[in-house]
Amino acid sequence: MPFLPISRKDMEERGITRLDLVYVIGDAYVDHSSFGPAIISRVLESHGYTVGIIPQPDWKNDESITILGEPRLAFLVSSGNMDSMVNHYTVAKKHRKTDAFSPGGQMGLRPDRAVTVYGNLIRKTYKHTPIILGGIEASLRRLAHYDYWSDQVKRSVLLDSGADLISYGMGERSIVAIADALNSGISIQDLTFLPGTVYRCKTLDHLEHPVLLPEFDQVKKNKAAYAKSFAIQYKNTDALTAHPLAEPYGNQGYVVQNPPSRPLSTQEMDDVYDLPYMRTYHPIYEEEGGIPALSEIKYSLTSNRGCFGSCSFCALTFHEGRIVQTRSHDSILREARLMTTEKDFKGYIHDVGGPTADFRAPACKKQLEKGACPNRNCLFPSPCRNVEASHSDYVKLLRSLKEIPGIKKVFIRSGIRFDYVLLDRDPTFLRELVKDHISGQLRVAPEHVSDQVLYYMGKPPHKIYQEFLRKFDECNRKTGKQQYALPYFMSSHPGCGLKEAVELAEYIRDMGFIPEQAQDFYPTPSTLSTCMYYTGLDPRTMEPVPVTKSPHEKAMQRALIQYRNPENYDLVYEALRRSGREDLIGYGKNCLITPKKGSGGSRGSSIQGKLSKKPGGRSESFDGQSKARNLKKKTIRNVHKKKDR
Repeated sequence: MPFLPISRKDMEERGITRLDLVYVIGDAYVDHSSFGPAIISRVLESHGYTVGIIPQPDWKNDESITILGEPRLAFLVSSGNMDSMVNHYTVAKKHRKTDAFSPGGQMGLRPDRAVTVYGNLIRKTYKHTPIILGGIEASLRRLAHYDYWSDQVKRSVLLDSGADLISYGMGERSIVAIADALNSGISIQDLTFLPGTVYRCKTLDHLEHPVLLPEFDQVKKNKAAYAKSFAIQYKNTDALTAHPLAEPYGNQGYVVQNPPSRPLSTQEMDDVYDLPYMRTYHPIYEEEGGIPALSEIKYSLTSNRGCFGSCSFCALTFHEGRIVQTRSHDSILREARLMTTEKDFKGYIHDVGGPTADFRAPACKKQLEKGACPNRNCLFPSPCRNVEASHSDYVKLLRSLKEIPGIKKVFIRSGIRFDYVLLDRDPTFLRELVKDHISGQLRVAPEHVSDQVLYYMGKPPHKIYQEFLRKFDECNRKTGKQQYALPYFMSSHPGCGLKEAVELAEYIRDMGFIPEQAQDFYPTPSTLSTCMYYTGLDPRTMEPVPVTKSPHEKAMQRALIQYRNPENYDLVYEALRRSGREDLIGYGKNCLITPKKGSGGSRGSSIQGKLSKKPGGRSESFDGQSKARNLKKKTIRNVHKKKDR
């Protein structure tokens, strides 16, 4: 099966005079099942619709949107696999230099707020053609939302884009239902009944018992009203329990969100991933070096979607939902065998997973009949007694993959929930993870060590992570391996002040190495944490939450995570003084940095940064440019000699 048409010439070669649907995307065109636009377009094609792709049109040129002509049914619009604002800007709101979803990593081939810009560009030329938004950017902006980049509450993207409908979440069901309805002659204005969609209307007379959200003007001006609205939305993200939500916009009427689409069955998941993807980028990008994002996932396998982990800073609850959906072993093994026939395949599967690698079933059987509990999380603040923790199916899948001729190694790079691993009384998965599926290092995400911060993150207490490390080390000893857990930590999350940031720095000191990456909390649309960040309230309880917004204090928190870097000295020094922790400035073994030198206040240094020891005992000066990486190599043998704080 060839690539989908991207030009009139392609249409002519396939005998198409007019396409049913034209899909405008912010990414380059990659026909691989890890790319949302590829899935949606291939699903539509499998239902008999002709689909053309306009990848990364020049939004400054009106004609760029007309190259495939006017579609018979509708334009589809997506920013691509990433939110365009996250794609373009760091958490410090600085421009990124590269775009992994563009040819050669080139930045600047899509606009800021891509779905809004593309929607208006289409509407400028095609006044009456239906426009349907989809993908992560539109999904998380489907109702009023806090916009970090402008520091204000924005209205539904449906109103600003000129579009008619949003297909939110994982859109295979809703996009086919929309296409079928339009194909049958139903007007786009009458599509008010489809799950997984958002639409505009003047009255609510057609709805039975809708849940009325606070008015947009109210949530824009009143942070408590915003938090209340978010809490209602958060409890209405499950297909089996959600109600229609109506957000009033004064004289403009309402934006209505229908309940989410039902999760896909295993057979339906198989059908989606068994479609005839080309599994690569379009050949027009070859001269520019291809699409960097593809190399990260080309030899990875998607085994599930959805997540019942419900981390506060993650948008998965709003986008994929909490009910885990899985592919069958047969489907995954078929794709793995297909990989072995590709000329660039070296025998290594880079990942087998999804949002959370080791979730291969819903949290409990109750979810399949009654949905995810609207007032109870599965793992937080403690695991629900109904959670059925088992890795047996995942272990069986991994073993089957290893037996395929041509496959040398099967890695797991998606995150695993270490608290879920501990819930499983059978140690087989952890033992085989250590023995067969990592290479020296296991990346895990405890995120922090302060129980206060972890509570606001929706993560388990720090002692749970410490228990996981103990069992991880035990498995390593039993298998005769020396492997290490490399943690990810986050700074400046709601609930985290300098006191908690210093607590994390002390833990890092005791680990014996500095994490290579320090991540500031990024307030992206439609997460619990972003609601806390904007309102200063926990929408779950409406209690106040301490929030760090000052760029300077955020910089101090981030510097504390990498306190050994000489470039961070002044920030670390100030942070320790401000938090009353001068005891950590000095020459003792527990100190983070040395005092400033001389009456002129010249810069001191990190003790460990100035002098570090190799495993053999020889000391050498620390090169600030290689900082964390070199230090990690020198001290990694002590990585798990930590204090349980």
